[in-house]
Amino acid sequence: MSGPVQQADQNCENEPLPGLEIREGRRTEVGGLPVSRVLPTKGRRDVGPWCFVDEMGPADAEEPDPMEVGPHPHIGLATVTWLLEGEALHSDSLGSEQMIRPGQLNLMYAGHGIAHAELAAKPPFRGVQMWLAQPEETRHGASSFEHHAELPHVEIAGDGGPRGAGCGQALVFAGRFAGAASPARADSPLIGAELTVSRGRTPLPLEAGFEHTVIPLDGRVLIGGEVVEPGSLALLPEGPEELVVEAATDATRFLLLGGEPLGVRLEMFWNFVARDRDEIAEAWRAWQANDTDRFPTVPSTLARIDAPRPPWMTRD
Repeated sequence: MSGPVQQADQNCENEPLPGLEIREGRRTEVGGLPVSRVLPTKGRRDVGPWCFVDEMGPADAEEPDPMEVGPHPHIGLATVTWLLEGEALHSDSLGSEQMIRPGQLNLMYAGHGIAHAELAAKPPFRGVQMWLAQPEETRHGASSFEHHAELPHVEIAGDGGPRGAGCGQALVFAGRFAGAASPARADSPLIGAELTVSRGRTPLPLEAGFEHTVIPLDGRVLIGGEVVEPGSLALLPEGPEELVVEAATDATRFLLLGGEPLGVRLEMFWNFVARDRDEIAEAWRAWQANDTDRFPTVPSTLARIDAPRPPWMTRD
């Protein structure tokens, strides 16, 4: 379900945010499943450590083929798998095999190198695949995998304003939000939460030093007078310690992602996140050469995926 980064994504660069900015996602396909890629996007390569967000599904067909993503490698990132409907099976080169269901978290840190495969096991299938760029301290380190079936909830009160009180709850899957802390590993200060709010205005606490984005999942939201639809994201300027989200219907659901700015430019290609092209070329060669020291074998019946040649590399 993860990746790959495509040429249009590689051309995205971080630009200053003068204020709230809305970006529409780009439609693509991964493993036979329709995807709306909302990050990277024009003018923004990353938001805090979050450097990739795909909204997956739902499939158009009544009985779609199962999503199948064969063994493929990663370096320098963590995959954050979050389901909204259905089930999926994760397998990786550490020997992990884990089914994931809605409201649960699969978190895989690649470090120096890992490979994995994913299979949608139960339709209808819908979810969000996200990447976290690892900081310098851990991105060359050991890989790991963890699954969290129970995650903290926190209640959010509405503002009691004239247009409706609003209210909701947050399920915190990464970092900290509104006094709740996810049990999942976090290599840098960040926030990852799924919020469900009722009709009206709901204020949300923000970290003043974080970059933030809001990504609608079910129903549109109004932020600072701007409408944000599913398949899009809102990029928030740094500084405010509160965000007021207004929903037109009950059970409006969205993601709130954010974290401390990376302070470095990421080099992203295919399923690799690095700091320069030499690191990516080295990982590409290791995968193509079937280097099982760096990318051990994944116990999967799915076909191994070949990596496209980086466009800047000459033929060896």
